[in-house]
Amino acid sequence: MSGINDLSSDSAVYKTLLESTQAIPWKIDWSTMSFAYIGPQIEPLLGWSQESWVTAEDWATRIHPDDRDYVVNFCIAQSQAGVDHEADYRALTKDNGYVWIRDVVHVVRNDSGEVESLIGFMFDISERKKTEEKLIALQKELEALSFKDGLTGIANRRQFDVSLEREWAGARNGGLPLSLILIDVDFFKQYNDLYGHIQGDKCLIDIAQTLSLAAIGPRDVVARFGGEEFVLMLPETDAAGARKVAERCHRLIEKLAIPHSQSPHGQNVTVSIGVGTSVPRGDSSPTAFIQAVDRQLYAAKQNGRNRIEYFDERPAQ
Repeated sequence: MSGINDLSSDSAVYKTLLESTQAIPWKIDWSTMSFAYIGPQIEPLLGWSQESWVTAEDWATRIHPDDRDYVVNFCIAQSQAGVDHEADYRALTKDNGYVWIRDVVHVVRNDSGEVESLIGFMFDISERKKTEEKLIALQKELEALSFKDGLTGIANRRQFDVSLEREWAGARNGGLPLSLILIDVDFFKQYNDLYGHIQGDKCLIDIAQTLSLAAIGPRDVVARFGGEEFVLMLPETDAAGARKVAERCHRLIEKLAIPHSQSPHGQNVTVSIGVGTSVPRGDSSPTAFIQAVDRQLYAAKQNGRNRIEYFDERPAQ
């Protein structure tokens, strides 16, 4: 390509050094937006011949469509401002694949301070990007695990607390109802003592999966609250709606018919349920709301278990 002599005239050694590096050197004349030089390393990497890189348009059209507008606009703006810069993008290969490139650009100015040319290096960062993508995927997986109860597979207390804070703020801003259902497995200590902890774990898993069937709203959260307690959070659900969900939970647990010979309620595992609904206002807090619902759960246990106790807080305290 004719532009090669523009750099090689300085020194054959200089040219040899440029063309032996893994990075791909290039130079663009600013006034004509044409390539004065690009290293021969470009062809084995992308498949496009050295001679086919004639103008900046060739560079732009060989950027992945999803990256093209941002990268081109960014590089033009930085170059016009005379600012050295770098950009990561997917460069298209001749066989319709792509390679991740990091383009490091130096802006050369003349004695008048006007942009004269751009000189840069392209680096193949595909392996680095693969590693980054694996790390991001691993991070997402770890984040998901940190919000999941290790035994039952449903949301854990941390996930519930985060979701409640978010939904409480949204309900307060929108003047919307928010309902909670707290569920405690009746006589679970006796169940564990009688059937063993492995069977006790299976009981909790079965109940957790069954409770997940009771939640139907897109933002409903079913979580393990701790030990043998579970919680359902129902955004934008009024008292009547919460009552229906609580009754569905109670009915579904009954249908499981998990044997419990020491239970006075049909010798099956049963649950006690506390339900509350609030429209958050002013300085009301989610902690106080949980405590109010927990008092309903306590009342259900005190009143004989295997029952549901309700309250409708209007307005929230």
